[in-house]
Amino acid sequence: MNDRIKIKPHPQIAERLFWDINTENLDFQKDRLYVIDRIMNYGGWNDFLEVLRYYGEEVIRTEIVRSSYLKKDVLNFICFYFDLKPTDFKCYTRRQSHPELWDF
Repeated sequence: MNDRIKIKPHPQIAERLFWDINTENLDFQKDRLYVIDRIMNYGGWNDFLEVLRYYGEEVIRTEIVRSSYLKKDVLNFICFYFDLKPTDFKCYTRRQSHPELWDF
């Protein structure tokens, strides 16, 4: 019997989503809010499924509400998928306290 702890390989997501950093230095556990936030805002469906597989619904639900920015359509999708309300999100309450200058 092998007593070694199994470490999940990092999620197989598009590296183009992390254009501003060296992905070799990315710690998928410590930086999970950053990874989840980036996938939600800029990733495709396969990236979303891969992050969902890697972290699980509960971790994503717990982390994503702390995000400082989510696109409006992404916020709506996440609310629907994870059964959350917009008011649960830091970015939503922050957006409400700083209305846009030009509302067209």
